[in-house]
Amino acid sequence: MKTKIALFLGLLLASNVCLAELKVGIVYMNTVLKEAPELKRLEQEFSSRVKKIKSMETELKSLEDKLNRDGAVMSESERSGLEKKLRDKSLDYKRASEETGYDLNTRKNQELGKLQRRIIEAVQAIAKEQSFDLVLYDGVLYANDKLDITAQVQKKLASAQ
Repeated sequence: MKTKIALFLGLLLASNVCLAELKVGIVYMNTVLKEAPELKRLEQEFSSRVKKIKSMETELKSLEDKLNRDGAVMSESERSGLEKKLRDKSLDYKRASEETGYDLNTRKNQELGKLQRRIIEAVQAIAKEQSFDLVLYDGVLYANDKLDITAQVQKKLASAQ
């Protein structure tokens, strides 16, 4: 019985020693993705289409306001013409909005796939260079700031471009 207790205490002590020597790093993926130049370029790539959609939205709103405000005093032909124009503009807006959303999501997924591969490569390179035993990402409830290697990953990604 004494040998079992001694063996148990020895294993417990050995596991604590092993844990003390474990070098762990943490990468906050949301931060890396938020600052990724690839995704910022996507915003610029689609900015003109987004501006066009916003102007279409503003135009729709003004037509709706005009119809609500002046519809009762307009002639039947004027009101029906305005309603048709509003309907047509609404369909154009919906189509443009859906196309832009679809195109943006497609491009974002393409870029995210490439970016994730680059992030993994960067994390692996940093882990090997600095002898990390374990690197975690997100899903961490608490981590000491000394374990955060997010900035290093961002630098590695920036230098790789």
